[in-house]
Amino acid sequence: MPENNPKPPQPAVKAKPAKVTRYRISSKDREYFIGNLALLLKAGVPVGEALQSQQEAASSRALKGAMQQMQDDIQDGLPLWKALERSGSVSTQTLALVQLGEQSGKLVENMRVAAKQEEKQRIFKSKVRSALIYPTFVLSVTAMVGLGVAWFLLPRLSVTFSQIGIKLPLISRIFIGFGNFLQHSGFWAVPLFVIMLIMAAYVLFAAPKTKWAGQQLLFHIPGVKKLMYQVEIARFGYLFGTLLEAGLSVTQALGLLGRATSAPNYQKFYAYLVKAFEDGYSFRNSLSKYKNSAKLLPSAVQQMIIAGERSGALPETLETIGTIYEEKADVTTANLEAVMEPILLVIVWVGVMAVAVAVILPIYSLVGGLNG
Repeated sequence: MPENNPKPPQPAVKAKPAKVTRYRISSKDREYFIGNLALLLKAGVPVGEALQSQQEAASSRALKGAMQQMQDDIQDGLPLWKALERSGSVSTQTLALVQLGEQSGKLVENMRVAAKQEEKQRIFKSKVRSALIYPTFVLSVTAMVGLGVAWFLLPRLSVTFSQIGIKLPLISRIFIGFGNFLQHSGFWAVPLFVIMLIMAAYVLFAAPKTKWAGQQLLFHIPGVKKLMYQVEIARFGYLFGTLLEAGLSVTQALGLLGRATSAPNYQKFYAYLVKAFEDGYSFRNSLSKYKNSAKLLPSAVQQMIIAGERSGALPETLETIGTIYEEKADVTTANLEAVMEPILLVIVWVGVMAVAVAVILPIYSLVGGLNG
């Protein structure tokens, strides 16, 4: 009988790695996700079930997709921090807290700290945004009204003045020339200008690689500059303090702070502090050697940090600094809105007066010519 030779064993087929998608989650959805996940874990719900229940309640498509991917990663045996990292759904500070919590057995406590951090990050951003919304709205409405007047009213006056043969003053020629341009080319020029304006705003304040330029610009605008410094100091105090209290080292916490801010001057400052602590320096030595450190952290704040370092109560001191400067930022935001109102009124008044003068001057010339 023919001998049955068994087939040689086939090499095992390697499983294809799961597709990794990095989702862009809004700060509001991220805060909602981390806060609810912390509550569910505290109640003893397993991670997979907690993610599934959150996915069913989520309204954002991106958040649903991120949680589905995280569930698949958890089922494949990955730890929670790794699943969060692969989805890109949380900040670097939250990721570090979750990783440290899983390693130390304090996941629930660190998740609660992460939820508070996400809330604070959203509050810090909203302070700057609320200070800029009002002037942006007023100036936008003023610009639209001015465009309407220039587009539909000034060309008609131009025809009337040209028929009468009045010699127009310079300001009238400028405004009427602008109105004539809008009449002939406004249908493409205005949309093009709006698109360019939106693109510039995106590049300056939203694009990940270039929004540092917008941050730098805000640090040079009078009034807004003060608010930006106060928000950054409040972020420094609160985030740094909570990271230290959660068990991170000083260099780890400073490194995460550098990634949390998009202000270039503070990024360089935190990178310098990381290098100084790696070289064995303390806050007392490193702060005094950095140029313009008093501008980034006022002298009173530096003294509080040095005192907290000496007494061993640095996390509590930093959280106190965060609370103080958060309150100062609230006051500055309210004052900025109050100060901006008369400034915006003056800007609107100047625009209205310029248009009125451009229209009235030729009429006075006409009346003077008739009297002559």
